[in-house]
Amino acid sequence: MSDYRLTKAQARAFLLAKHGLIGEYKFKGKQGVVEFVEQAGCIQFDPIDACGKNAELVLQSRVSDFTKEMLNELLYKDRKLVDYFDKQLSIIPADDWKYFERTRGLYRNHGRSRDKVDSVADEVKQFIREQGPACSKDVPLKETVDWSWSPTTLSRAVLETLYFCGDLIVHHKKGTIKYYALAEDHIDSAVLSDEDPNKTDADYTKWMVLRRIRSVGMLWNKPSDAWLGIDRLKAQDRKDAFASLIADRSIVACSVEGIADPLYIGMADEPLLRAVLSSDPDPIRRVEFIAPLDNLIWDRKLIKALFDFDYKWEIYTPVAERKYGYYVLPVLYGDAFIGRIEVVADKKTKQLNLIGYWLEKGAEPDKAFRKLLRQRLERFAAFNGCENVRDERNFISK
Repeated sequence: MSDYRLTKAQARAFLLAKHGLIGEYKFKGKQGVVEFVEQAGCIQFDPIDACGKNAELVLQSRVSDFTKEMLNELLYKDRKLVDYFDKQLSIIPADDWKYFERTRGLYRNHGRSRDKVDSVADEVKQFIREQGPACSKDVPLKETVDWSWSPTTLSRAVLETLYFCGDLIVHHKKGTIKYYALAEDHIDSAVLSDEDPNKTDADYTKWMVLRRIRSVGMLWNKPSDAWLGIDRLKAQDRKDAFASLIADRSIVACSVEGIADPLYIGMADEPLLRAVLSSDPDPIRRVEFIAPLDNLIWDRKLIKALFDFDYKWEIYTPVAERKYGYYVLPVLYGDAFIGRIEVVADKKTKQLNLIGYWLEKGAEPDKAFRKLLRQRLERFAAFNGCENVRDERNFISK
């Protein structure tokens, strides 16, 4: 039995309010970055930078006055956030370190070329202790060893293994090059020594499933990319976790018109759902560009069911088979995905180049949308360090 019966419009309104993607911005400045990441649990990291990296794109759509420097400072100066594995490689709150002891434990006991890595691990930690943060080129271990995707240098293998195990953290980055430092030197000792709150594997799975439900905002008990990165999660484990979360009222069931399976929200988000159901049904509409690995769209089938929007990130699709383009972002207008856009930031000319723009079938953008779209492009250009928008094919003026 469902606790709430929702229309699709109400479900969309809840999701967008949860993510701060409709109405006035509820996440503001540097503190807003921290608040959103704490709410989401994690934001997925990807190094590709056509017009901002994925994590930066997630934040620019939600946090007013966001700059890329804010995220860099929170990761590598303030240390309120940290790079680690959650939904794949992610950015998580530093205070969540304790919850990932199981992940670190798996890496301590498994991994390729461990005999060679373990034989020099202490030597590398001492090197960093004496020399400071180091990348793989700094560590004088050039022997080639077997590694995850392809053979690599022993220096890289040992640094990454120690990072996976929690001995090292990413101290900073220069482009895509990671410099590692000792975790004990940069993460509060109380955080490092705090015990894992999840005593059993079942406890961990239950915690992770709830974390992902709250990260997306609303999920069903079905296979989904939203579950990626949960260690050894099988269908029965997921079902058991849902049953336990329902039993102890950690999640709330919602039936949504036209969708056979119940959707679930975290109990902590029930006040927001009630507020949405009793609030103005027509809040201020914004135009936002949504990241390709955005938390909101982790479950593509759910987005199709709720928004009637079918999105595929075509970055790994052969060029000849692409329907749209290489790095295409969904365009959100109010509570609807009205189209897609591909923009590339040219750092040399400081121009934001509009490569492609596709409206959804049946979309009829009004004057307000076109004005907001131009304003969003101007802000997006500034976000990418560009001084103007280049639209050679006059997509926006059509």
